[in-house]
Amino acid sequence: MKLSIIIPAREEEKVIAESIRQFRDHLSIPHETIVSDARSNDRTVAVAREVAHVVVVFDGAKHTAGIGRNDGAKVARGEYLAFVDADTAIPDPETFFKRALAHFNSDPSVVGVTGPQRALPEIETWADRFSFGFFNFMLWFQNSILRKGEASGKFILVSRKAFDAVGGFREDLVTREDGDFFYRLSRIGRTVFDPSLMIYHGARRAHALGWARLWYIWTINAIAVSLFNKTVADDWTPIR
Repeated sequence: MKLSIIIPAREEEKVIAESIRQFRDHLSIPHETIVSDARSNDRTVAVAREVAHVVVVFDGAKHTAGIGRNDGAKVARGEYLAFVDADTAIPDPETFFKRALAHFNSDPSVVGVTGPQRALPEIETWADRFSFGFFNFMLWFQNSILRKGEASGKFILVSRKAFDAVGGFREDLVTREDGDFFYRLSRIGRTVFDPSLMIYHGARRAHALGWARLWYIWTINAIAVSLFNKTVADDWTPIR
């Protein structure tokens, strides 16, 4: 198996089927789709089982995104692991993943690949364009100039070997597990930010909380993880 696409999900019955179908119907690279569910209270699991190759359901006390991603990776058979969110949309998965995987083939030192993101065109606001523009610049600067890995969990592609080498995602972090994971990857190899690998999503948290509040939450948690090795937030409530 070349590629395992792992989708952590929590109360995602409205979008999970389309998220899976974009790969099932438009990707010829040998792959599997894995939904890692956080014990959703809606029909996420039932819907996912109709279209995904594998569905795993969390059976524990407290769930985090890191647990969800790691649980998916445990059952994955792919040489490469792609982590995407349930609302992540990729217009041309075939071209997208060929470009992404090419980085590993052309440079053996590459351990992880990520790219920019935008809000879906039909809901995008000027605040989305500005904020994601700045966020994407920061991802480029961190990975390409500072050579310190940084990524969003909306899309991360990693070799299985590198994933295992760093021990996967931290399961104790309520947020920032994605950036922490990519930073640890950059300590054992090269992480790539490819501007051509654009993904789109619903910007649900930004639109619900407002960009000012979301930037504040992101910033204080990033500082806390960097300085104190833990997050300020003790929960990451889903916004649907």
